[in-house]
Amino acid sequence: MTSLLITNALVVNEGTLRELDVYIDDGRIAKLGADLSSQPADRVIDATGKHLLPGMIDDQVHFREPGLTHKGEIATESAAAVAGGITSYFEMPNVNPLTINREALEDKYQRAAQKSLANFAFYLGASNDNLENIKSLDPKAACGIKVFMGASTGNMLVDKPEILEGIFQYAPTIVVTHCEDTPMIKANEDQYREQYGEDIPMSCHPLIRSQEACYKSSSFAVELAKRFDTRLHVLHLTTEKEMALFRAGPLAEKRVTAEACVHHLFFSEEDYEAKGSLIKCNPAVKKASDRQAILDAINSDLIDVVATDHAPHTWDEKQGTYFKAPAGLPLVQHAVVSMLEHYHRGQFSLETIVQKTSHNVAQLFQIENRGYIREGYWADLTLVDLNAPTVVDDQKLYSKCGWSPFGGYIFKSSIVATLVNGEVAFEAGKVNQSVRGARIAFER
Repeated sequence: MTSLLITNALVVNEGTLRELDVYIDDGRIAKLGADLSSQPADRVIDATGKHLLPGMIDDQVHFREPGLTHKGEIATESAAAVAGGITSYFEMPNVNPLTINREALEDKYQRAAQKSLANFAFYLGASNDNLENIKSLDPKAACGIKVFMGASTGNMLVDKPEILEGIFQYAPTIVVTHCEDTPMIKANEDQYREQYGEDIPMSCHPLIRSQEACYKSSSFAVELAKRFDTRLHVLHLTTEKEMALFRAGPLAEKRVTAEACVHHLFFSEEDYEAKGSLIKCNPAVKKASDRQAILDAINSDLIDVVATDHAPHTWDEKQGTYFKAPAGLPLVQHAVVSMLEHYHRGQFSLETIVQKTSHNVAQLFQIENRGYIREGYWADLTLVDLNAPTVVDDQKLYSKCGWSPFGGYIFKSSIVATLVNGEVAFEAGKVNQSVRGARIAFER
């Protein structure tokens, strides 16, 4: 490991913005101070006029390996992540084979250790048949237990009431849920198929995967969590109505927490006409009023975490009709700059962005020595320029699918550099393919 000194950075961390030098040695932040120029560094980065953030920890990605590698791989998607300022990620179990036992979980860790540019952890997936695997899980072996309480990509729906009750009662670590009511969605699909046949307009997606379908499922998850005192984290909320299920206040006082995703903060139903299937995702992008409610909920601390739900599909797959075009968007490369766009619009402070994308994720999942700019912590850092635009059409896309739902957009900010465990993983528009992330450790 080499030593690195970042000078004159505008450091955004733990609710403050201060000009500091950051000295990094052996992968960790060794010292923070006003003038560390005397430190013996192998390299110095002058960050004058630029903001230094803790690297984003994305608690929800689909990197498609193993079994779906024509869409994405750990190597390609983690490259896109570090190019976007993400230094750590939690990856989902709906691959092939499904990550529903310890052997499949360990296989993914071994793959990531060889290929991942960012730090990594993996969820153990729940099914209708693996409750004993969940009960016996070492809490430190997975970032959490993922329960699909609504059908989505990968056919992992858990719909047996006794199994759901068992998961919520006996889960040895945090339960995270995808909440949509499948019977209600199926009834809506039948209704719209009768009207349109197979050529249902993409704009009907939020009507099929409706507000009511989301609320019915998420309210059931919250009810189960309260009944069994489960540590529950509800993923990718999309509706104003669901905000009533959560409460504001310090994260440490909550047993039930909530996540929003960057695309639901950016797009609304008005974008289906131009974007079509490129913004088809589950749960669906909904009304502008829902988007505003989610933005407000982030500021009021009803929502605790912002993530991506990065889920690449090939361009050809996305060109299908409503029922054939799969749901999911590639998002990691533009997650941070899209959040910074809300700063430029006056919707979020920089401190709030850091809290929701780094600090709260580390606290919620009990991550060891990451998520903050603190002496002794791993140097997972993102240097951003708020005044240098990112032109998505002109930018190299690292995700294997080769397209972005933000195509044509010019973000006002850009990622200058991304450090993973003190190594420069991305700088000046290029990914350093030699960098390898580490397995995330949990203090549980």
